[in-house]
Amino acid sequence: MTGEPQYKRVLLKLSGEALMGEQDYGISPIVVKRVAEEIKTVVEMGTEVCLVVGAGNIFRGMTGVASGFDRTSADHMGMLATVMNSLAMQNALEQAGIDTRVQSAFPIASVCEPYIRRKAIRHMEKKRVVVFAAGTGNPFFTTDSAAALRAAEMGCDAILKGTQVDGVYNADPKLDPTAVKYDTLTYMDVLRKDLKVMDAAAISLARENDIPILVFSIHEHGNFAKVLSGEGSYTKICN
Repeated sequence: MTGEPQYKRVLLKLSGEALMGEQDYGISPIVVKRVAEEIKTVVEMGTEVCLVVGAGNIFRGMTGVASGFDRTSADHMGMLATVMNSLAMQNALEQAGIDTRVQSAFPIASVCEPYIRRKAIRHMEKKRVVVFAAGTGNPFFTTDSAAALRAAEMGCDAILKGTQVDGVYNADPKLDPTAVKYDTLTYMDVLRKDLKVMDAAAISLARENDIPILVFSIHEHGNFAKVLSGEGSYTKICN
């Protein structure tokens, strides 16, 4: 049985790759459904949840640049891919019985709402999940930066980053069996050690607004709720 949640309002950051499952590309309906159930459990605990999803399972801007795309065009393509992932998450959440709204940083009126800060806050106050799509709406910024920005704008108590592993390590645990997991880190530790948790802009923004970042595995059943209650395996990044 999971304890009481330690945070009233949180932002969950998911990588696009987290939605692929065993596939090499695209969106796994099985994984999306399971993630939606994880979010539903947390919502039912009384925590307000918003969400930012990356696009690496469909199109990654920097990969496009390496292939010869103009950076601005590549980033816009990545933003559009996040809209696809956001709509998939909305569909899965609503099938699970959770009212959900997608808000895009650039207007796609026939598909979802535009991003309006006060409206997003009101949705969360009504216990709806809000999925923020299209990053910050600007090229040269990652979805990590978008997550830190939206968390600050929404007044979130924490950012939870759901990854493929159960925290932050000093090396890739999938490649190095001697890799050591950190239980806690400061924002400056992450920047100094150049740990690839989130990009430097996102870490700096979280630091300036004193928003702790909890890094955990989204693939372990029930982990989102456990981490919110101070249980389970995760790394906490704070001042």
